[in-house]
Amino acid sequence: MAWNEPGGQKPRDPWSGGGGGKGPQGPPDLDQIFKNLRKSLLGGGGHKGGNGGGNQSIGGIIGVIALIFVVFYGVWAFFQVDSAEQGVVLRFGKLHRIVEPGLNWHLPPFESYRKVNVTKVYSHKVSEEMLSGDTNIVGVTLEVQYRVLDPAAYLLKVANSDAILRNATESALRHVVGSKTINAVMSTEREDLRRTVQIRLQEYLDQYSTGLLVSAVVLDSTAAPAAVRDAFQDVTRAREDEDRFKKEAEAYANGVIPEARGRAQRLREEAEAYRAEIVDRARGEAQRFGKLLTEYERAPEVTRQRLYLETMEAVLGNSSKVFLGSQSNNSMMYLPLDQIIQSTPGSRAQRGGDVAPIEVPNLDSSSGQASSRADSEPTSLYRRKREVR
Repeated sequence: MAWNEPGGQKPRDPWSGGGGGKGPQGPPDLDQIFKNLRKSLLGGGGHKGGNGGGNQSIGGIIGVIALIFVVFYGVWAFFQVDSAEQGVVLRFGKLHRIVEPGLNWHLPPFESYRKVNVTKVYSHKVSEEMLSGDTNIVGVTLEVQYRVLDPAAYLLKVANSDAILRNATESALRHVVGSKTINAVMSTEREDLRRTVQIRLQEYLDQYSTGLLVSAVVLDSTAAPAAVRDAFQDVTRAREDEDRFKKEAEAYANGVIPEARGRAQRLREEAEAYRAEIVDRARGEAQRFGKLLTEYERAPEVTRQRLYLETMEAVLGNSSKVFLGSQSNNSMMYLPLDQIIQSTPGSRAQRGGDVAPIEVPNLDSSSGQASSRADSEPTSLYRRKREVR
């Protein structure tokens, strides 16, 4: 029979408990449960038949509330740390542990956590004017790149690690610049200045326990104040020109010195060769003179005549003009050999050969006429060889 079928009985719907809420069939009535809970909290009483059902309803609500609390506490206790971070867990405000990236947990409210990015590179830029070691004012622009190395020290050892880094950067920079001259800061020792500032800054940060690591120090610019910048630029250009001239002079010296050494060696070798030539020639002349002396001792007249002829040949061979004199009178005859050689067609002198014998006329003392005497003593010109140059 259906629950709502008419039959003279009370309706038995599944939400009413089958008998007006008094039977054990069906689930409890939620409205009644909340009414009983309100009465018990306010101090009111109910009939005896409803006390057992009210207690069971209160127990169910407490269980639900406990389950909700456990779920909420679990969600509260677990936390996520990214791959670029590290977590610092504090128990009652004191460092308890450092957790790695991933899903981690803690016990609130007794423990708390903070996450720190340990891979991100931060930067801080300093641009200040300061005194150099030679009491000159110089402007320095410098950038410091750093990251967190120890998250516990970064959070707990000091109140503000970033502020300490800024102050330590200025202190290290002023200390290093104050120990150098302005020329060293602006030109010659820029790299040494950057490296020294980085080392000193890291020492300061380690001494203060900031937990920071200096990755790099970039020296952007070093310049004189604006009022005297042009003068300093002139000095810098002059110093650069000086360095350039020195290098050019060194290059010139490196090129000239080897050349001079080579030339000196060549002169020494030529002198040695000349000395050997002169010595050998002198020895040859001495040997030739010794042989000539031997021949002269054997035949003095023949040797004397031969020497005379060779001498005259050598003297006349280098002359193009000859003057002949007569023994009987004071007249002198001019003999232009150069013109005779040039005017003679087909002469051997023009072809580079020997000069043909020439009969030189002699003036007779009695008649004044020239007579041909090829074999006269001083007026005869013997055959000779002449080199045409």
